[in-house]
Amino acid sequence: MQKPEPYYPAPWKLQGEGFILAFRFKKQWVSQNPLFTDEQKKNFSGGLGYLMLVNYQKSPVGPYFELLLIPGKFKPNGKQTISHIFVDLESSTKNGRYNWGIPKQTVPFLWQKSGKLETIGVGTEDNPIFFAELEVGNIPFPVSTSLLPISLEQELEGKTYLTNPTGKGWGRFAKIKKMKINGDLFPDISGIKPLFCVKVKPFHLEFPQAE
Repeated sequence: MQKPEPYYPAPWKLQGEGFILAFRFKKQWVSQNPLFTDEQKKNFSGGLGYLMLVNYQKSPVGPYFELLLIPGKFKPNGKQTISHIFVDLESSTKNGRYNWGIPKQTVPFLWQKSGKLETIGVGTEDNPIFFAELEVGNIPFPVSTSLLPISLEQELEGKTYLTNPTGKGWGRFAKIKKMKINGDLFPDISGIKPLFCVKVKPFHLEFPQAE
């Protein structure tokens, strides 16, 4: 893989806010969804899965938005994989692929706030990928990767990358008011009830160098 220009090496320290939706996806749902690879279908072993919507206000490449899906853990190592991910900044895409093997793609984002309601759109009007309205609650509580650990194993262009990002911040429970997903471009989780949904603001995240 060609080194991006400009290149921003790991570790990355990031700050911002975002939503974490936690799920327990069924093996059958993964195996029947055409957007997962044969390898992912075969090796999926369950555990907690996450959908994340992130507004990075500070990063080495500047501010950007992100939508990602971690379906859960995969055999043989019991690590998690980011299967689908969109960002709105090409520099984030190129450096994310090069540093950690994260399969980022660049698309436009819309993120609006009105009181407790946040509206997030991913893609274009002609080619929408994801739309959600989320309502944020009142009572803050601490959150960290020690409670919800993330240990990533990514494969991209024949290379394997192992990364353990760490982060902490303040969360508030949130509710999904609306969600619409283009199932041709992103696994459609809109019919699956999350275990919980949390708005984290602010957060501090560190992505170390991959092994």
